[in-house]
Amino acid sequence: MRTNIEIDVNLMEQALRLSHLKTKKEVVQQALEQYVRRLKRLKILDLQGKVKWEGNLDEMRLI
Repeated sequence: MRTNIEIDVNLMEQALRLSHLKTKKEVVQQALEQYVRRLKRLKILDLQGKVKWEGNLDEMRLI
């Protein structure tokens, strides 16, 4: 998808330098992938205490 967005120049320069990626496109792609992974992890953490475990870990380990 092609789009135009305004990105802070200093932030982009830092991201390029620290990530050792070659293009701005790579930086944006990696940032979006990491952001999505982070949000998914937070959703999983939100389930803590809301899901009841049913099973026997000792039996599962024998398989």
